[in-house]
Amino acid sequence: MSTKQFVLEVCADSVESTIKAQEGGADRVELCDNLYEGGTTPSIGLIELTRSKIDIDLHVLVRPRGGDFCYSDIEVEVMKRDIERLHELNVQGIVVGALDAEGQVDIERMQTIMEVAGPLSVTFHRAFDMAADPIKALDDLLSLGVDRLLTSGQAKSAFEGRELIKQLQERAGENLLVMAGGGVNASNVEELHDYTGVKEFHMSGAKVLDSRMKYRNRHVFMGKKIAIPEEVVQTIRTGKGPNGVPPLRLPEFELSLVDTGKVSAVKNKILLMK
Repeated sequence: MSTKQFVLEVCADSVESTIKAQEGGADRVELCDNLYEGGTTPSIGLIELTRSKIDIDLHVLVRPRGGDFCYSDIEVEVMKRDIERLHELNVQGIVVGALDAEGQVDIERMQTIMEVAGPLSVTFHRAFDMAADPIKALDDLLSLGVDRLLTSGQAKSAFEGRELIKQLQERAGENLLVMAGGGVNASNVEELHDYTGVKEFHMSGAKVLDSRMKYRNRHVFMGKKIAIPEEVVQTIRTGKGPNGVPPLRLPEFELSLVDTGKVSAVKNKILLMK
């Protein structure tokens, strides 16, 4: 089996990360922003500069906000306008998803989005993993003509969800590409393929870098207020971890960057797969 039948997609939220992904052997990049929110639509500037720096296929996440995948008319209008701009930016596809209030694929909104997408490849993202009935959701995606489904098999990781991924792959056949994503790494990618039959894999391969900031105001959070145990808050504020454990860092002082080594490790495994 030719290695060209296998595809490794890397999720990235910066130009630097997309370059690292390409250097590691990625076949395609999914470009997004705000990974702390699970990913949102990247800026035009980020897309343009990324396109000028990498040669591999570029798919762009179209998601107007974090949170759920049940969108208002105005949010869909935002998505449509973003997609219209993407036609001008030499990208190969979009990554998108919409559910209704009952956890079903929102057929009407997806039809609207796909009409605007036109010739761009359409991947339905892990909104699928929040769907109430995965088999019905897959059938809906097949009826819509979606090109690809990204899923962890409705589990914490693709490896844990491999049984459902296998069922989805068998049901989709040649009509839709099922891409396994969520915790994909060099130690499980071969077994994932052997068990499920999928040929496309999605990974982040990210490593966390410490901020270059020397001065750090540990009393202010720039992001959402989240429920953090008081002992953790105190650890962050004081910069002192218990029992010699390194102090926790705030998201403001963490940077995420794709690790070329992690990507190349998975790619090398894929190159040996049959």
